[in-house]
Amino acid sequence: MGENDRSLKPTPGANVEKTSASSDIADFVKQVGAMARPGGSQQGRLLFALDATMSRQPTWDLAQGLQAEMFKAIPKESALQVQLQYFRGFGECRASKWVTDASALAKLMSGIDCRGGNTQISKVFAHARAEHAKRRINAVVFVGDAIEENVDDLAEKAGQLGLLGLPMFVFQEGRDTRVEAAFREFARLSKGAYARFDASAPKELAELLKAVAAYASGGRDLLKLQKTASAQALLGQLR
Repeated sequence: MGENDRSLKPTPGANVEKTSASSDIADFVKQVGAMARPGGSQQGRLLFALDATMSRQPTWDLAQGLQAEMFKAIPKESALQVQLQYFRGFGECRASKWVTDASALAKLMSGIDCRGGNTQISKVFAHARAEHAKRRINAVVFVGDAIEENVDDLAEKAGQLGLLGLPMFVFQEGRDTRVEAAFREFARLSKGAYARFDASAPKELAELLKAVAAYASGGRDLLKLQKTASAQALLGQLR
């Protein structure tokens, strides 16, 4: 485990303490824009979870950079709290503390490497519910490329998040159609949104991640300050 990993704690229940298609992005923005941001006057909270298993190794450096960019895009004066969660290896699933220092999380993520193991998406759902029960979370972002768990069981857990008013924004790396179908269903059931994550055009996804971060932290007002096409498209869809 890298030095930066040491400040991450095991998630309860763990064994240890090519271009994003324009239609996918447009659909994602439309779905996000249709959502009302609950508790707009309260401090926003965003859980950012990612799959760090070995299947993501070929594009990990790029993915890592994109994911870190989202944290760096969060203004220091914003009210957004972010928690980083990841799984990898043999039952390893860890989560950071809730922090407002996004640059610290970006640095922390740079020390995470991929390790062989099965997906643990169920632990992401369980952790999101547990944290949401303590204090409301505005959104969950999940980035992954595979599913090695029972899809029906995961779908039920996604539906439970939807009932709690906790939307999940699901980003898929790659083009596995089985994974896509499942990820789309998780987004639908949680009343969130889905978009494809691809290595050949990182800028579009990076801008979209920044827009989601702005939306979660400050609603429309902060989103208006984002001048990218993705942010403006998102703003145009908000009601």
